[in-house]
Amino acid sequence: MTREERLIALCRSLIRTPSLSGQEEQVAKLLQKTMQDYGFDEVTIDRYGSVLGCIRGRRPGRRVLMDGHIDTVDVSDRSRWTHDPYGAEIADGKLYGRGASDMKGSVAAMVSAAAHYAEDTGRDFAGAIYVSCSVHEECFEGVSTRAISEAARPDCVIIGEATSTTLKIGQRGRAEVVLETVGRTCHSSNPEAGVNAVYHMAALIDEIRQLPVASHPVLGKGILELTDIISSPYPGASVVPGLCRVTWDRRTLVGETEESVLAPVREAIARVQARIPELQARVYLAEGRETCWTGETIAAKRFFPAWLLEEQDPFVQKVQAGLRKAGIDAPISHFSFCTNGSHFCGEKGIPTIGFGPSLERLAHVVDEYIEVEQLLQACKGFYGILSELTAG
Repeated sequence: MTREERLIALCRSLIRTPSLSGQEEQVAKLLQKTMQDYGFDEVTIDRYGSVLGCIRGRRPGRRVLMDGHIDTVDVSDRSRWTHDPYGAEIADGKLYGRGASDMKGSVAAMVSAAAHYAEDTGRDFAGAIYVSCSVHEECFEGVSTRAISEAARPDCVIIGEATSTTLKIGQRGRAEVVLETVGRTCHSSNPEAGVNAVYHMAALIDEIRQLPVASHPVLGKGILELTDIISSPYPGASVVPGLCRVTWDRRTLVGETEESVLAPVREAIARVQARIPELQARVYLAEGRETCWTGETIAAKRFFPAWLLEEQDPFVQKVQAGLRKAGIDAPISHFSFCTNGSHFCGEKGIPTIGFGPSLERLAHVVDEYIEVEQLLQACKGFYGILSELTAG
């Protein structure tokens, strides 16, 4: 097979191997074997189940990490798909299947580009190339990659999320803010004997909706949007609810912290309590806990920081030069969604960019696909980036 045929075949194999979050074992082992067959110097699977491959150059230099997640969201209604979500069918130049754009196509392109580059140079390059195939990104952006950065200690990172082969230099972060009000249950035929937690929550919601929205000249607005509300007991048959819980999706901006996100909500609570002294409320960040395919528990607060590089940053300029070398004109912008860059750049401060095949809007959709030409173009782009960053 030609290199292009092998790349397409690898992408199809990945798509044909279902890998929901926490169920990535088979696709992880497929990638482990692929890297070994491609001659990677070292391939490991960490405690969370992420795969990390390394190819070492013959000369000292920077440690370059390319990262792509291998978990996917589920297929909610197969009857709406016109192509088998795990069939990896090719039609009209498009390769269909769950994870094609988000983001098995990019993972296949990164693994292939690293192998091709090592072969073509005879490993006569500076530094080391790492490819991480990370798990549980759909649940926790950047949490499993904490173990990857510990192992690889990268000097720079390329996130392979879909960018339509443009260049992304930042993103807003994300926080899940939980607000609870506590009342007192009673029979609904005698409501004055209790305290309705939902009414108190309604007063808080009105107050919080008046909070000013922070903004950033590049990343945009720090949105605070209500996404979930539930009372307890539920269902509340003839019972005044004694608890109400609301979840807010807060898109964070560069420099914002857990405390700076929660502080305005706490102040809003205090203002409402001045009007309604009996109101009891608390606000906190949601925490998640999942089981990995290895049996390890992955857990974290749901706070994923924003990050942004300057367009003139030397790393950005080198990446652009590598893409031009590959014949790719990559205008600069930023991600509209959260990525593993929240850890690499947002938490660790490692210079990070995003570059990958396909369109952001094709993630999680019915009849998800990747254009074959985009897949091949991305592989060329990764190759060009590597050639520039490991030139010595």
